[in-house]
Amino acid sequence: MGLVVTGATGQLGRLVVEGLLAAGVPAGDVAAVVRSREKGADLAARGVELRIADYGTPATLKDAFRAGDRVLFVSGSEVGRRLPQHQAVVDAAREAGVALLAYTGVLGGPDADFTLADEHKVTERAILDSGLPYTFLRNGWYHENYTQNLAPVLEHGAVVANAGDGRIASAARADYAAAAVAVLTGEGHENRTYELSGDTAWSLAEYAAEVARQSGKDVVYRAVTPAENHAVLVGAGVPAPFADILVDVDTAIGRGLLARTDGDLARLIGRPTTPLADAVAEALK
Repeated sequence: MGLVVTGATGQLGRLVVEGLLAAGVPAGDVAAVVRSREKGADLAARGVELRIADYGTPATLKDAFRAGDRVLFVSGSEVGRRLPQHQAVVDAAREAGVALLAYTGVLGGPDADFTLADEHKVTERAILDSGLPYTFLRNGWYHENYTQNLAPVLEHGAVVANAGDGRIASAARADYAAAAVAVLTGEGHENRTYELSGDTAWSLAEYAAEVARQSGKDVVYRAVTPAENHAVLVGAGVPAPFADILVDVDTAIGRGLLARTDGDLARLIGRPTTPLADAVAEALK
């Protein structure tokens, strides 16, 4: 049985591979699905098997999986193009006869009615229709969605969004990676769904106050309309179609769709989730 991580050189996938090795899984039992050997060269040097495949080229996926593999299927990054890509991965996993297909979806699953969730919901249905043993890891927001973009916040002294007073139960990317490691290496996760989020939901006003406290600079939350936020994003160089998606997510936050704190994440990783303050401190370094 191999433990397979797709998108293994991406930000989440790489953390999962590192987590598997840190947990004592022999490198020879870990396979990394990557687009090129060059990208995965450092993993190969540590004994991790590389399997070269691209979601967008279905023919390459026929050698990505083996019978009995336990697979973490990290969702693709090309929003708007993911349905055929994801279907190709599911088809390849079914044909190979994998023992488990764990998929990284979005918090709320069918209840997530914002555009960014649409492809995740269709992918979950495809996995169910495949008949494969599955685990749905419905990831909430990452702290890093905010803390990796602190430069303009500090420059302008403002967190700008159209999320109103909505709250966000985010966690660190490393927390979500640890949950995936727990599922790949543990037992009893077949045909289960986990709603993964941080232990504490926070508002953007609280986030701005935390950034101000740690940075020593004046930072406030500026709540704007969807149209105003769209203009700000496009003005900052975000392509208009993706700005549409970000504005839509903010609206969903305002409706409370990313605020749920079910506790699944902390239970899977066996510890509290990483506080937002820690992520802010790390980013400010």
